[in-house]
Amino acid sequence: MTQLKSRTAAGPYTASICLEWSTTTCQTRHRFQVVPWGLVNTPHLRPRADLILFGGRVITLDGAARVAEAVAVEGERIAAVGASGDIRGLADRSTRLIDLRGRALVPGLVDAHAHMDREGLKALYPSLAGARSIDDVLQRIEPLVRAAAPGDWIVTMPVGDPPYYFDVPGNLAEGRYPTRHDLDRVAPRNPVYIRSIWGYWRHTLPLVSIANSEALRRAGITRATAAPWPGVEIEKDGRGEPTGVFIEQTYVPVVELSLMAAAPRFSHADRLRGLRESMRIYTATGTTSVFEGHGIADEVRGVYEEAAGRNELTVRAHLALSPSWGDADAAGRVARLAEWAPRIAGRGTGDAWLRVAGLVAEADPTPDSAVRARAMPYTGWAGFAYDAALPRADLAAVHLAAARQNIRVLSIGAGLLDLYEDVNRVVPIRDRRWVIEHVGILTADEVARIRDLGVVVTTHTNRYVFKEGAAFRSRLGREAEDTITPLRRLRDAGVTVALGTDNVPTSLFHPVWQAVARVARTTNEVIAPGQRLSRAEALRAATLGGAYLTFEEDVKGTIEAGKLADLVVLSDDPLTCAETGLRDITADLTIVGGRIVHERAQA
Repeated sequence: MTQLKSRTAAGPYTASICLEWSTTTCQTRHRFQVVPWGLVNTPHLRPRADLILFGGRVITLDGAARVAEAVAVEGERIAAVGASGDIRGLADRSTRLIDLRGRALVPGLVDAHAHMDREGLKALYPSLAGARSIDDVLQRIEPLVRAAAPGDWIVTMPVGDPPYYFDVPGNLAEGRYPTRHDLDRVAPRNPVYIRSIWGYWRHTLPLVSIANSEALRRAGITRATAAPWPGVEIEKDGRGEPTGVFIEQTYVPVVELSLMAAAPRFSHADRLRGLRESMRIYTATGTTSVFEGHGIADEVRGVYEEAAGRNELTVRAHLALSPSWGDADAAGRVARLAEWAPRIAGRGTGDAWLRVAGLVAEADPTPDSAVRARAMPYTGWAGFAYDAALPRADLAAVHLAAARQNIRVLSIGAGLLDLYEDVNRVVPIRDRRWVIEHVGILTADEVARIRDLGVVVTTHTNRYVFKEGAAFRSRLGREAEDTITPLRRLRDAGVTVALGTDNVPTSLFHPVWQAVARVARTTNEVIAPGQRLSRAEALRAATLGGAYLTFEEDVKGTIEAGKLADLVVLSDDPLTCAETGLRDITADLTIVGGRIVHERAQA
């Protein structure tokens, strides 16, 4: 290791040059690091740049919270960060120069609970967004019937407006859903099915889907058909005949996997096409990495692996396994863990673009999940296994066996914190970064216990602050409102927090805004103002926090020489824009591994 020290107008710097000789490749590899903004003045020691972004506000989010002007990229890595004049000196005739024109540049965002594969699937079926009456709905369906062959299925997205599908059917003039007879007016011979929402988009019940007469006939549904689960109602008219309306008291659809299983489902080709569209949408908002903390079923993992094999990934993906336990007994579950361990233990398998590691734990299987599991390996909107849940006693044994095989465990909410503690008494997990996803209500005692276990947490501010914050505060009382997604308390305790979208909406700048503003949708009041984060803290949770979640804080999450060149040029400056403007920030330019994957057309 050779170290050069000098001084420029930007201040003193140290350049470290590492020369490594490989006996297998017979090549010398050079690694350059410039700290903080200087450059090596000896020409033959200068890093070259394939890409230079200059003339902006480079919000590095590094430990010193430095703001620079320019970044040089060589290959897939950041070569240097500093003043525009110095960094432009690294250019040669092949370097691409991008003038930021004062815009903000931040590290690529890491969505810590993304469900990214789901987003592109929404574009596969025709939308009914904007329909304000049953006639509007029929006018959307009629041309689909004309374009279809006789007898072909017609499947649409749900009634209502994405992404949340609030206020249905009140958004329709009639105040009700269309029935089979309404749909039959425009589709007498084609089966028509209007899907229900994925309930966690809206977080209110019920879910409703609708079939016309031909769809009911294809599905074999008559007045004698029984509901597959007590939480499903097959609506009947005054004569006892099905109206075509299905009502579900659950957030995860059952009907489309059971009663309406005859309707077309997402195919492998659909999922692959959907993933491509998903990545386009996520990179357009500055997300360059996703963490799938709810776990991924085999059918979705296969899609990611195919896309990676084709070099089509434009978003880095870290996937956890959603286990399908089936009817395995205790010994069978331990055997499956041993079978999965070579793939998911420790840091798992894969590379910087696609990695599979860790196991998602779910407790307390329910009868409705058993109905859904009959559709496995198909998972519908979910993308995760429907038979992943186990009784708590069985899950405790799985946790301990996983820890013994160095398999990281993830769970949703703090309900399994005591099981984590039980494992820790036998096999220490302090440095293994076990995860609690979607933190909602956490007491000061729970925060302390999370800290003591070294657990990493991911948020669901879109639900617990924005959509339902006012309801939670009403339920808990103002004296306990600081337990609602207590970001300040978690940060002050030293717990690493990573922000997640849960796919709705897809932009991480909504959770950034929610972490800073903490405004409830229904009342426009601030929920637990003492738990606010600063803008810089929220940005770090959306970048470095996500990198820490995947053990990658040394290679991404900040803008520093040597790290991966995952960079985003923003439409507005998140440190200085109006607070309400935070949620509207988009990406003008998104770079992943030194490659431009999104470039917004300029007006």
